[in-house]
Amino acid sequence: MREFNDIETRNELADFLKIPRKQLSYVLYVKSINNLYTSFEIHKKNGGVRNIKAPLEELKDIQRKLAEALYKHKKKKQGRKNKLSHAFEKNKSIITNAEIHRNKRLVLNIDLENFFESFHFGRVRGFFTKNKNFLLPIEVATIIAQLSCYEGKLPQGAPTSPIISNLICGILDYRLLKITKKYKLNYTRYADDLTFSTNDKNFLNVQTKFYEEISNELIQAGFKINEKKTRLQYKDSRQTVTGLVVNSKINVNRTFYKETRAMAHQLYKQGNFKINSESADLNQLEGRFAFINQLTRYNNQKDGDKHNFYNLSSRELQYQKFLFYKYFFANPKPLIVTEGKTDIVYLKAALKKLYNEYPDLITKDINGTFEFKVSFLKKTKRLGYFLNIQEGGTGLKNINDFFNSNNAKKSAMNYLNYFKTISNTLPQSPVILMFDNEIKSGKKKPIGDFLHHAKVDNEQVDTLKSEHKINIIDNLYLLTVPLIGKSECDIEDLFDNTTLSHKINGKKFIKKDDYDTSKYYGKDIFSKYILDNYLNIDFNNFRSVLDNINNIINIYMKRVVDTGRNIETTKNIDESEKVPLEI
Repeated sequence: MREFNDIETRNELADFLKIPRKQLSYVLYVKSINNLYTSFEIHKKNGGVRNIKAPLEELKDIQRKLAEALYKHKKKKQGRKNKLSHAFEKNKSIITNAEIHRNKRLVLNIDLENFFESFHFGRVRGFFTKNKNFLLPIEVATIIAQLSCYEGKLPQGAPTSPIISNLICGILDYRLLKITKKYKLNYTRYADDLTFSTNDKNFLNVQTKFYEEISNELIQAGFKINEKKTRLQYKDSRQTVTGLVVNSKINVNRTFYKETRAMAHQLYKQGNFKINSESADLNQLEGRFAFINQLTRYNNQKDGDKHNFYNLSSRELQYQKFLFYKYFFANPKPLIVTEGKTDIVYLKAALKKLYNEYPDLITKDINGTFEFKVSFLKKTKRLGYFLNIQEGGTGLKNINDFFNSNNAKKSAMNYLNYFKTISNTLPQSPVILMFDNEIKSGKKKPIGDFLHHAKVDNEQVDTLKSEHKINIIDNLYLLTVPLIGKSECDIEDLFDNTTLSHKINGKKFIKKDDYDTSKYYGKDIFSKYILDNYLNIDFNNFRSVLDNINNIINIYMKRVVDTGRNIETTKNIDESEKVPLEI
């Protein structure tokens, strides 16, 4: 197989990157690279703006392929693991960068000015012709530089800029490391942020000399130090590395956490919030919560603390509250939660087959692409950790506990009441918990266990038996499959005998979890068969389930429309239902 450093011509580069030769020539010489960018500004956290030069898609696609090839080549040629550079590296982050400088007597931060712009066209081309891991012909190196540079420099916003800047800085990193070892310091670099740290109290005596050597090395490498951002931080003051506090535990600045919590409160109360005075969305807020949680989990692991759903920290409880809000209170689409993951596959396949009959649940555009107007909950590790949502009926039972304080365990907050009270609104869309119809077996089966746990009264149980759906509380509904010639039915019983008896490689389908694999295949394979062949499957018995889903949505949404989501409430939040706000 051809290696990157074996490429000798433009056509060979195009073939190596799996780009049509004519397309590469067209982009380079007809369109012209400088005409294939768009510019925009983003606000910096500390004020000011950052200018981003983003490539248009036809160039961006080529840059992605080039960047991927460079990453692979770097990994193959890298003799030892690089512990110095932490930006734009797999399995590295600002956390791994900060970790090395945790709990140190002194931390020195140096910032480089106009980092990406320091890599001009000649520097990029020269690297690929002279570096021992490439030694490319001038023609190939020139094309790489052309593809990667905008107006003669690496642009901040192109997929190729991170990997090329890291490749060129590789030699610099080891030169700086050599100096830091002489002065007994640790060193890491996160793009343009250079950090040095030590526990050596004698460093202050040689600080000036060290800084002169580092400065000379950076200047020779073509960089300029931003003196305004250069700072030496002492143990008895707050020490930060790439925005993280590193005095003892690695943590976010307390201001960041307070701002995030305030944004969430504003969202819960008014339905919107801002970041840096600009309207923001749930994904941006979740990104902040996820980052805070990542640091919390990191510190728990470092300290040997074993946390789970039953002993979440106050910061984790804030994230838990947000997740309930996102999935179960402000969910823009009706949400269906099933016992198992294969149930979702069956429902999606049935909707795709019967899409003409259920336009409120699914649509199909002129290109044949389906759009589901309902969502299905994916039971992720994150939801398992924060909301105790697992596969099977237990997960659905645990969801109920966040809706109804009368039935909730002490470990679950009544978030439904909390959000209704703080916002004075109803939940946005219904949440439908779907079970197999095994009511006859009582508490032995998931639905019976749920009905007992949720304290569903006998009248409601009778309604469930006859209509296969009930409203538990507000936007929370319970749905079961109909009985098809049996006293109990699960969702697979809705398929006809022809489908259920279908053989794959001579094996028959079996619903049991424990079976002889030489004779049978299980639900995962069966669900894949259903989805792949939905056009030829009889979904007639699924109509009852889909009709009930439709009916639930229409009833709830009519209630929302009639009230405008606004509700009158005089009930104050009980002290036991409040979520801790402080660390």
